[in-house]
Amino acid sequence: MLDHIGFAVSDFARSKAFYTQALAPLGYRVVMEMILSEDGEDGYAGFGAERPHFWIGTGKPPQSRMHIAFAAKTRAEVRAFYEAALAAGGVDNGAPGLRPHYHENYYGAFILDPDGHNIEAVNHLPE
Repeated sequence: MLDHIGFAVSDFARSKAFYTQALAPLGYRVVMEMILSEDGEDGYAGFGAERPHFWIGTGKPPQSRMHIAFAAKTRAEVRAFYEAALAAGGVDNGAPGLRPHYHENYYGAFILDPDGHNIEAVNHLPE
């Protein structure tokens, strides 16, 4: 349904480093970047596999927490995302595991990003 989504972050360099590391296990990387200042602190970064679907940038961050769920091909990718996101400075918000209250094969992991947004990797397939 969505083509892409983006939001402002409080510290562009910190968030770019976080998402670069956290999304790598899912096969996502910075595929487009626009730097708007000499010091590199002002700009936009678009993440995806081939083209950007998820953007972060400078500006006034949202006042309330957002929830973003990234598709994982396997449960192992969900676990790898979780470990990479923790190593990148994310905060645990739900370890990898089944969430049968959503449906019997819902396997997800949740991390709070540097701005407190609830970032998830999820797989819907049986193992």
